[in-house]
Amino acid sequence: MAAAVFANLDPRDYLSHPLHDPERIWPETNCYVDLWIEVLHALKLPPEAMLGFTLAQDFEGDQFTFFKVPLEDLESLYGIRVTELAIFDNVEDHVSQQVARSRLCLLEMDSFYMPDTQGVAYRIEHGKTTIAINRLSQKDKEIDYFHNGGFYSLSGEDFDGVFGRLYPEGSQPFLPYTEFAKFPEKLPGRGHMRAQAKALLRHHRGRMPENNPVAAFAREFPMQVSAIADRPFGFFHKYAFNTLRQLGANFELAASHFRWLAEDAEFEEAAKAALVIANAAKTAQFQLARALTRKKFDALGSVLDPAVDGWEQLASILQARIS
Repeated sequence: MAAAVFANLDPRDYLSHPLHDPERIWPETNCYVDLWIEVLHALKLPPEAMLGFTLAQDFEGDQFTFFKVPLEDLESLYGIRVTELAIFDNVEDHVSQQVARSRLCLLEMDSFYMPDTQGVAYRIEHGKTTIAINRLSQKDKEIDYFHNGGFYSLSGEDFDGVFGRLYPEGSQPFLPYTEFAKFPEKLPGRGHMRAQAKALLRHHRGRMPENNPVAAFAREFPMQVSAIADRPFGFFHKYAFNTLRQLGANFELAASHFRWLAEDAEFEEAAKAALVIANAAKTAQFQLARALTRKKFDALGSVLDPAVDGWEQLASILQARIS
């Protein structure tokens, strides 16, 4: 039996964290944050504690910030140390050695060979995504891995594919960017995590954009829509993922953070404002898909107005709550 970081986990009966409940507005966010939600869930730690960093999201001109939990936040909240793992030899050997030491490896891999992306990327198109390998058996050509909102396994030709064994002979070796996580001997208590989360919320409040990023996006939105109107509909999914989904999912997570942080409802109004943004982004995504299908774009003119107002309201509430 191959070693595993979490020996009690089985992809066949794994239950995802409630932050990935299908009933949420945005059941999945992006591969990196979703992965850490499930890793913390496996450690029986609350992933809601880490989500203060969502306040710093900005509009980057053609996309919203691909939000990722800062590694220093993971260390201050949970005692988890994450750093880059140098890959200078066989990738599988590096990962096997770290797993045997109870260290989780996070690798940027090709979703073309990941069965959990069936119908989206699996055997359809190549794409970069991050997974965390819990168990690796070179003998059986199998891995169990965290990806997006779940915990999965792959084997056989998919194993060869993700590790670059299917490239033509003589090709450069596949060396993915890899991080590895060292877990503390003793996990932190709830009091420590709450205190650190409140300090980080103050820090990330100071990192919020000075000007409303949703308003900046709303000004660019009509021009962006015009630019993609005549492209194949498949491009819509890439555009929406990097704009509306990153915006909406980011602020739904922010709402979950506020509600976890303040059991006395201190941040309930902030949570409500964040959910306005999340809902408006989902509405805009639906309307954009419909508009591209019908080639009628008039309804998109004001679709982002609630999100613009929601961000202003959230910034105002936090300014009053957090000096």
